[in-house]
Amino acid sequence: MKHIFVEKAWGPSVSELPAELVERKGKGHPDTICDSVMEAACIRLSSEYLLRCGRILHHNLDKGLLVAGRTVTRPGGGLVLEPMRIITGDRATLEWEGMAIPVHDIVETAAREWIAANLRFVDPERHVVFQHEIRPGSAELCDSFSRKVIGANDTSVGVGFAPLSETESVVLDTERYLNSPAFKSMFPETGEDIKIMACRNGTSLDLTIAVAFVDRFLEDTDMYFRRKQAVGKHLETWLLNRNRSFETIGLHINALDDPERGEGGMYLTVLGTSAEGADGGEVGRGNRVNGLIAFGRPSSLEAAAGKNPVSHVGKIYNVLARETACRIHREVPGVKEVTVFFCSRIGSPVDQPLAASACIIPEPGTGFGRIRRKASAIIESELDGMEGFLEKLSIGSFQVC
Repeated sequence: MKHIFVEKAWGPSVSELPAELVERKGKGHPDTICDSVMEAACIRLSSEYLLRCGRILHHNLDKGLLVAGRTVTRPGGGLVLEPMRIITGDRATLEWEGMAIPVHDIVETAAREWIAANLRFVDPERHVVFQHEIRPGSAELCDSFSRKVIGANDTSVGVGFAPLSETESVVLDTERYLNSPAFKSMFPETGEDIKIMACRNGTSLDLTIAVAFVDRFLEDTDMYFRRKQAVGKHLETWLLNRNRSFETIGLHINALDDPERGEGGMYLTVLGTSAEGADGGEVGRGNRVNGLIAFGRPSSLEAAAGKNPVSHVGKIYNVLARETACRIHREVPGVKEVTVFFCSRIGSPVDQPLAASACIIPEPGTGFGRIRRKASAIIESELDGMEGFLEKLSIGSFQVC
């Protein structure tokens, strides 16, 4: 039995609020690295379970930790003194019907491949060491995967919203552009560790952006600041060309820099990420499943990355809520903004949540009865299609960080 509720929200949409704060940690940020490598490992392990056992077995790899390495940066190229360490956890099925499953090898291979494909200057063989702390799961949770109907393995709430505000879209698009092949071809000295904080005050937008510069491309301090200025001018032009809503856009890149402090006043890295020698990372501390940390929106504290795509609602319901909210906004006329919630009860089938609800801000003058009926039908349709959704989730069809 499905418990579906659709209610009318009162008050302004996020875009109509006087202020808005939005953050994104780019793909080279230590927290995003953790999310990404553990999600890649989850996808690979799910595939291996299917290949070896005919079905996905119990696992949750959402306890990854990155310990920063140690480097010495200098214009012209610095040195890596100590590699980064990635500690993988938490639980997985290591044996099935007498057959050992090389979980640690599978996880490490997937992680190394992700690093090689996404961090240009990090050699996963030389610059990263792995420490595996993956242990067997509890008897009850492992047994739940042998049951005819696999129930939710937690009592939790997932949440998603649509549409993105213009501020949210700018943050997401800007990081993706800064890490795009086109931008890197123009500014190869910019690393993948990019962090953006947007502060909107009315129709004015202020962006504070941290960009890790790679020291081998820079001859001296003067060249660093010249190239940083070139990046800023290029980005200003790009932002103005795509801007639709803001009267002014302020841009601040590497705000801690101080030209008078020489090499100590620059954001230099050897490998393009602060994980090499400055900051550690952890699964779940970064972007939510839509790629953002939106401080004015309802959000879950669940770490979606690495959780299994069969029973763990900390992943399933957050991604499903986002997809459902997007569909409601796209398909139901008169929906200005929608937030969707799914709540599970441990042991109950994931397609039968304890509660599914949508909170909708309608466009002025729109009848809410029709919106309620159509939104309810979409929620029921998404739950009815759970099997296909989980299959897509297991092969990485949806963004989770």
